Amino acid sequence: MKYVIYHNPRCRKSREVLKYLQDKKYDFEVRDYIKKLLSVEEMNELIKSLKIKPIELVRKNEPIWKENFKNKDLDDNQIIEALSKYPKLIERPIVTKDKSSIIARPIKKLLNIL
Repeated sequence: MKYVIYHNPRCRKSREVLKYLQDKKYDFEVRDYIKKLLSVEEMNELIKSLKIKPIELVRKNEPIWKENFKNKDLDDNQIIEALSKYPKLIERPIVTKDKSSIIARPIKKLLNIL
């Protein structure tokens, strides 16, 4: 099974992980989740594979979060819907292999899945 990197081209850390995978010649697929949004179902699967709670995937310093969601009592489904609708809220980069995923931040965490 090849790797999948959930990639935001505007993110420096995401670009670093992508370059690392390219340099090491890993077989991987790039999923630009900014251009092709993740469905609620895909978000659920990704969160399950990360073994985290949905709130742990949220970039809480993003203006979208602060302006629309901060200090609201959101359940997991509402958080997942927000992540699906506003992909900039998703912590990155994420690398997946089989049914396991990792947030490769810092990049040395990538070694846990390679």
